[in-house]
Amino acid sequence: MTARFYASAAALALFAGAAHAGGHLPFAVGEGDFSWDSYTAFADKYDLTGEVLEVTGTWTGNEKVQVDKALSYFAEATGAEVRYNGSDSFENDIVISTQSGSAPNIAVFPQPGLAADLAAKGYLTPLPDGTAEWIAENYSAGQSWVDLATYADPEGNAQLYGIFYRADVKSLVWYSPTSFDEAGYDIPETMEELKELTDVIVEDGETPWCIGIGSQAATGWPATDWTEDMLLRTQPPEVYDQWVANEIPFDDPRIVAAIEEYGYFARNEDYVDGGAEAVASTDFRDSPAGLFSIPPKCYMHRQASFIPAFFPEGTQQGEDVDFFYFPAYADKDLGKPVLGAGTLAAITNPSDAAFAFIEWLKTPIAHELWMAQGNFITAHGGVNPAVYVDDSLRAQGEILSNATTFRFDASDLMPGEIGAGAFWTGMVDYTTGADAAAVAKGIQERWDAIQ
Repeated sequence: MTARFYASAAALALFAGAAHAGGHLPFAVGEGDFSWDSYTAFADKYDLTGEVLEVTGTWTGNEKVQVDKALSYFAEATGAEVRYNGSDSFENDIVISTQSGSAPNIAVFPQPGLAADLAAKGYLTPLPDGTAEWIAENYSAGQSWVDLATYADPEGNAQLYGIFYRADVKSLVWYSPTSFDEAGYDIPETMEELKELTDVIVEDGETPWCIGIGSQAATGWPATDWTEDMLLRTQPPEVYDQWVANEIPFDDPRIVAAIEEYGYFARNEDYVDGGAEAVASTDFRDSPAGLFSIPPKCYMHRQASFIPAFFPEGTQQGEDVDFFYFPAYADKDLGKPVLGAGTLAAITNPSDAAFAFIEWLKTPIAHELWMAQGNFITAHGGVNPAVYVDDSLRAQGEILSNATTFRFDASDLMPGEIGAGAFWTGMVDYTTGADAAAVAKGIQERWDAIQ
């Protein structure tokens, strides 16, 4: 739901060419906390003078400016000309270009499902042998990232098709440090402690949570995120994967229980600002406002890393508001799962420059060059956390680095009619009082009907 702004390929190519000329690199090579040794080693290995690398993705506006700067160092290191094209219709554009034989060298996918579809049709190129092992060893929760980028080829054989460049974290709870300090509350480190804190806040005569799942035509999606997070905290990740693939039905007792774990918080009159009936009617963008009221109308708000965009103007992260990891149960021994999203770089038109770019994404410097600009976190274990532009991103990066399991937003992996349809509306029905098992049964019946 991010606004996208189109930028012409010609302008981007001009930027890359100027950067390659050596006069417009934003960070001087060899200076600062960057892992310049990885840059030097890569530059010594590759000479792509005269080659053109075409890259496309969804990054536009300010994100386009940031990725341009990061890509300029690939151009400088190799001598290649880099042309990045950001599109607000990427999903349609990449399907058309691959089918017509006019695809760029690299496509950066915001959803693994689309990449899997194109891989099955033979439009993506598998990555070299050894890449999966490298990711498993060098990314936090590395096997999770390998699995997210492994799809069936046209013959049905599993192949690794991409490497993730940029991630997002959803397993966050936002709070006011001032309100916590004044009330004497500690940051909970387990789900048991989080539930205990919730009850303590009620006993103190206050309201623990602000929750809103309204989002116009997309109303209900915040509740799906809650459910996905709770499933990862109550069941092994294999159950999550089987559920996403519809190998475990929606009305399986384990899935119903995860829905009810969301309801533990959202359907309790004492737990939510405005009472349980306000959850479905409160827009998610407005729902954290209670954190900033004086006195506070709530003490906690579970939402992804993007929610600060909807905080009051002038809000200072780390001072007025901060976050902690949405914790796991201590007694279930499921590690530290993280729910999130990310963008996957895959080869859609193979060339020497395309394969070199995949190698570039293995280097710490490729990630650090965007980390230093903001709006970027990574699961790459070799980066220097000091490069993050602020403490908030550094803390999110630490949560990601400590993850034992990472899973992509399930609703984005399901068929659109389910993940962006029946699941959303079903969670609205549950939030407003419907039985969880009945809601789950209805979603599964919808899924069965489209197969």
